[in-house]
Amino acid sequence: MTESQYEVIEEGFPRHRKPAEISKFFVRFYEHQGASRWDGRFKKRGKQSIGRSRGGWNTKVHLVAASDRNAVTFELSPGEAGDAPEGRKRLEACGKIRKPTHLLMDRANEGDNTRALALELGFIPVVPPKRNRLAPWQYDRDLCKLRNRVQRLFRRIKRFRRIFIRYDKLKVIFIAFLFLAFILDALLLLCIWGFIRHPAESEPISLPKLIE
Repeated sequence: MTESQYEVIEEGFPRHRKPAEISKFFVRFYEHQGASRWDGRFKKRGKQSIGRSRGGWNTKVHLVAASDRNAVTFELSPGEAGDAPEGRKRLEACGKIRKPTHLLMDRANEGDNTRALALELGFIPVVPPKRNRLAPWQYDRDLCKLRNRVQRLFRRIKRFRRIFIRYDKLKVIFIAFLFLAFILDALLLLCIWGFIRHPAESEPISLPKLIE
């Protein structure tokens, strides 16, 4: 059985004229992970998105979020993958936007290439410069604090043990469970707002009943 630790590092992203975030979390693994084949099951082959970094074997989840309840797109990468290149890939996946929208990012994405791509796609980058910048720029500090929204989103999906501790070897299987976690989180919000009700009850249906 695989054991792991969870760690969140966030960046920023917007969508629909609201600040949004891009983020990553690390799922760390011990040396010998994966299920044994003593029962004769077929060998799992395919991409795993697991790599070695200073913290050991882990994988990163890069997320673009429009709010603390709205995940736009996400992708997995090995632990040794850089943050800025993966962030640019997520930006390109979002495509051009019709109206200018603030793009909240942290210092890992303050590079010239990332900011130029954001401007090309119609975003307004809001990112603090690194301390060693020779010509630092001004940015909206209050708006940049909204990056904590992505932390709240990750905090909710990590309630699912299968997300908090990655048991799945293949990338495609782990992504499927990430989709399931985001769907259940959205359904829970609908239950809280009262949009989903049990046919025989006047009160909003609870998430355990919804899953049943």
